[in-house]
Amino acid sequence: MHPRTLISAPELAASLDDPGLRIVDCRFDLADEQAGARAYEELHIRGAVYAHLHNDLAAPITQQTGRHPLPDPERFAATLGRWGIDNDSQVVVYDGGPGAMAARLWWMLRWLGHDKVAVLDGGFAGWQQHGGSTISGVSHYPATVFQSHEQPGITLDADQVQQGLAANELLLIDVRARPRYRGETEPLDKVAGHIPGAINLPFEKNLDAQGTFLPRETLAEQYRELMDANPGKQPCFMCGSGVTACHGLLAMEVAGIHGARLYPGSWSEWITDPNRAVAVGDSPD
Repeated sequence: MHPRTLISAPELAASLDDPGLRIVDCRFDLADEQAGARAYEELHIRGAVYAHLHNDLAAPITQQTGRHPLPDPERFAATLGRWGIDNDSQVVVYDGGPGAMAARLWWMLRWLGHDKVAVLDGGFAGWQQHGGSTISGVSHYPATVFQSHEQPGITLDADQVQQGLAANELLLIDVRARPRYRGETEPLDKVAGHIPGAINLPFEKNLDAQGTFLPRETLAEQYRELMDANPGKQPCFMCGSGVTACHGLLAMEVAGIHGARLYPGSWSEWITDPNRAVAVGDSPD
């Protein structure tokens, strides 16, 4: 098991009875916010607890925030404790497959200073293909206490994004699908397009045809090429609401490239201020 990035289904299966292991199911459907919970209760990896994107991994939306603002760190730490996660736990998180939802919780644990967290490569689909142990109903771990150690400097707010782009110091990577980046379609937010200066690298580019992450060497080549084309710039990931952006952060970590940041508010926060510029088409501008 690699405690910090990815774990395969066979590796997890071999560790399933480890008393220090905590598994969290992050399946979620933006079009049906209870679908993940229903799927979890129907069948989940033995022992796993369920994390609801809206209720557990985000704070309530306000007029100034995006669709999934980060929760208060202490409140989230209390949630982790209720799930049975303490500062010594090895955590494994998974979703339906590609890791876009699971990566959010992976990043949030690291945000609070907990590095012993890995995403199940291939998610629940891969687990079932492997013949992994599953159970229905609701699982629990004994409640405990998680001490938050919030990490400074790993997020950027809208003003910092704006300033970094204006100074040509920021490499802003938008992981949304190309039609959304180009402003051709927008299924979730009120305005279509992208932040001027952002480049587009859809998170699916981190995956192979089976929905598992590309090899470390391939990811390293992909991101090194991007960094080499933008020398001296600080990489920062964004998406629609700060969820799938974490997939890019995970991919860079797998690739051995550290220090990338997250714009948690992302596009849905950016457009709450009409004075912030919007671009369409094949920018960066």
